[in-house]
Amino acid sequence: MNPTIPPEFDHPTFRLAVAQFDQAVSHMALDPNLLERLQSPQRALAVSIPVKMDDGHVKVFRGYRVQHDLSRGPTKGGIRYHPTVTLGEVSALAMWMTWKTALAGLPFGGAKGGVAVNPNNLSSNELERLTRRYISEIFHLLGPNKDIPAPDVGTNAQTMAWVMDTYSQLVGFSVRDVVTGKPLSIGGSLGREEATGRGVVEVTIEALRQFQFSVADTTIVIQGFGNVGSHAARILHEEGAKVIAISDRFGGLYNPKGLDIPAIFNERQREKSPLPSFTQFGEPILDEDLLTLPCRVLIPAALAEKITKTNAPKIQCQFLIEGANGPTTLEADAILDDRGITVVPDILANAGGVIVSYFEWAQDAQRFSWEESHIHSRLRTIITQAFGRIFHQAQDKKLTLRTAALISGIEEVARAHQCRGLYP
Repeated sequence: MNPTIPPEFDHPTFRLAVAQFDQAVSHMALDPNLLERLQSPQRALAVSIPVKMDDGHVKVFRGYRVQHDLSRGPTKGGIRYHPTVTLGEVSALAMWMTWKTALAGLPFGGAKGGVAVNPNNLSSNELERLTRRYISEIFHLLGPNKDIPAPDVGTNAQTMAWVMDTYSQLVGFSVRDVVTGKPLSIGGSLGREEATGRGVVEVTIEALRQFQFSVADTTIVIQGFGNVGSHAARILHEEGAKVIAISDRFGGLYNPKGLDIPAIFNERQREKSPLPSFTQFGEPILDEDLLTLPCRVLIPAALAEKITKTNAPKIQCQFLIEGANGPTTLEADAILDDRGITVVPDILANAGGVIVSYFEWAQDAQRFSWEESHIHSRLRTIITQAFGRIFHQAQDKKLTLRTAALISGIEEVARAHQCRGLYP
């Protein structure tokens, strides 16, 4: 264990986040007084969530809300429902969100929340009761100018509607801008559901352009067919790329001639079956084999630490675009760099979600809706400009894109701390 990591935060994902931070800081002249402060969250809350189940018995779940840094504005970050959620994992995700919002120039700090639960094992009524009790337990941390949640793994627009309603009931009036990723009818934004996947696509296209590759001549492999991976696959297919493999938690599909993504989308909506069962579109493939297929672009869009020192030597892509948070371990990062594989880091590649969340928050505050074309255009501008800055900084200073991105984000946060000073 890293001696700088408090035991309550010790978790593989948090160790990865701190190791990435330490690596970036080694290239910076960061004020030593900020070093320890930025290595751990500013606030972390653990709560017990008693829920009356449909059969009448009460089950207690563990939940968390972590605010990593509030120096640049209210904190922003998703709520995750997954059996493996821990305080350490949530703290790592909050830290990455701090660098991500700073890198994109958004007026937020980083936060994250989660409940250790498998949402697939709960009925809709149980999920609603869980959500409402969880929000009531962390209520004092939340607010449109304090901390603004959003969807993440295992949550969706309906979950966010329950969040918004619970908060509104507790304060006595409707507060639309307390949460993003909501349904349109209560202040959600056009383009929000696909925003993370669309941002991944914009970064992919920009990376290809920098190296003078055509999208039409590019083969794509995507691990994860949830909210991020499915929209990335759909939009890349529309842009003319050849998506040759996709996967979900049950396994994958592979077709070297290219998968019919729109047809798979339609079939998935109709049948709700695991991807490997759709053999009319391609041959089944194991998730671990999918990661090592020959392709130009590999997009890990599932959970953390899927690219490891074990499979990194076998990966056969030219570009690895991190759609998920923390999919590449530190050891794997070094292997991929040595092999000349360009890794576009998560804090840049999957920033589309928080960028459009910012648009939703701003629209709710203004009581004014933007057109979807404007949202897509603004997202493209912000994320491609960020990519351009990081790409040229990495080239000039002979750094990896991850290190350059982290340095940029950390510098923004450090400047905010230095301007504000220390209270009291």
